[in-house]
Amino acid sequence: MIRRITTGGHGHEFADLATLLAAATPARSGDVLAGVAARSEQERVAAQRLLADLPLATFLEELVVPYEDDEVTRLIVDSHDARAFAPVASMTVGEFRDHLLDPATDPTTLAAGLTPEMVAATSKLMRLQDLIAVARRTPVVTAFRTTLGRPGTLATRLQPNHPTDDPVGVTASIVDGLLLGCGDAVIGINPATDSPNRTVDLLRLIDDVRQRYDIPTQSCVLAHVTTSIEVMERGAPVDLVFQSVAGTQAANTGFGVTLDLLREAHEAALSLGRGTVGTQCTYFETGQGSALSSDAHHGVDQQTLEVRAYAVARAFDPLIVNTVVGFIGPEYLYDGKQIARAGLEDHFCGKLLGVPMGVDVCYTNHAEADADDTDALLTLLGVAGCTFVICVPGGDDVMLHYQSLSYHDALYARQVLGLSPAPEFAAWLERMELLTPDGRVRELDSPAVRALTAGLA
Repeated sequence: MIRRITTGGHGHEFADLATLLAAATPARSGDVLAGVAARSEQERVAAQRLLADLPLATFLEELVVPYEDDEVTRLIVDSHDARAFAPVASMTVGEFRDHLLDPATDPTTLAAGLTPEMVAATSKLMRLQDLIAVARRTPVVTAFRTTLGRPGTLATRLQPNHPTDDPVGVTASIVDGLLLGCGDAVIGINPATDSPNRTVDLLRLIDDVRQRYDIPTQSCVLAHVTTSIEVMERGAPVDLVFQSVAGTQAANTGFGVTLDLLREAHEAALSLGRGTVGTQCTYFETGQGSALSSDAHHGVDQQTLEVRAYAVARAFDPLIVNTVVGFIGPEYLYDGKQIARAGLEDHFCGKLLGVPMGVDVCYTNHAEADADDTDALLTLLGVAGCTFVICVPGGDDVMLHYQSLSYHDALYARQVLGLSPAPEFAAWLERMELLTPDGRVRELDSPAVRALTAGLA
């Protein structure tokens, strides 16, 4: 459906809903690369004006990726909850934005009634402070061995990657992270290879540490989901099944996955019954630009497709989901400003859909970004109620070759914003005498710490 508007004496025309959404998106390099970005700031404002007056129900009638061609679209349409949508069904996108900004609104009641396209459209009309304010009021609580997402908490993924998966190097990074209070969301390793044997070895390494010191956390080796299925059949100690996912069927095919395959893995992990305080046992990663990078974007802007990936994750009741916001590179998010905007959009949109969102606050070495940008985004996400962030030793991932947050950055965010680790993990840190009564890391000279470091050495 062609939509037209005249603003400032100039006429603007948008051929279909996907074109309108793309033109309304705040500037980012990936949309320019895809040839879908607004051609001027004037066109962007015109598109946002049209979008603000568009009924939310439009997104149930006009689909940006055809139903018959795409299983992600079918998932979105077939799982839509009309009853949950009813309270906002008569609203336009602009009215919905205003509704969300009303402090009396509880966004958590709406998740099942919202489609990714509705949520993405709303985020395009928001300032950063709007994204933060609404996300902060939209907690999503999940549990496995720790309870994540409660207001007033900020969890961390301890990421002990090593370029050769060397057990000594991995163990040293785990010890470093634990001593600095990290690891309550997951101890998660990106393996250097997708070898099932190596995956089993790394899983056993983490599980041995966890059991030896009775650490309330969960482990994950971020191998392909088919590898996870294979090692579960071998009896490996799999806590969380991991997979990178995207917002179109074609992009997921590029990742080597289908919804049926994800369902099989989820059911296999559930059957292990390894959780203690909950049963949510999947972990998904996403990132703006993933569909474009595999030429599977259908002419849709990268942010809208990113939010569609959260619908995939939501279908499998995840413990955690995170966007690797700056990892794909400046071709998709050019600089620190675009990365910050994308990180806050992703967090807001995931939370509105009922997804437990974390963010890998990161950038590649050829991006126009630096540590000041990651400091700023970490602080904004902490205020926004982010479920977890990813931390690596020294903020420098020596295996994936990108810059992320360090364990010390997580300490900073918790201290200045008054945030705590997950409750079960906080109790363990106190029991191990790693935390002071006010939540700060102790000087590392207690008997418990000496026993921990000696045992792992």
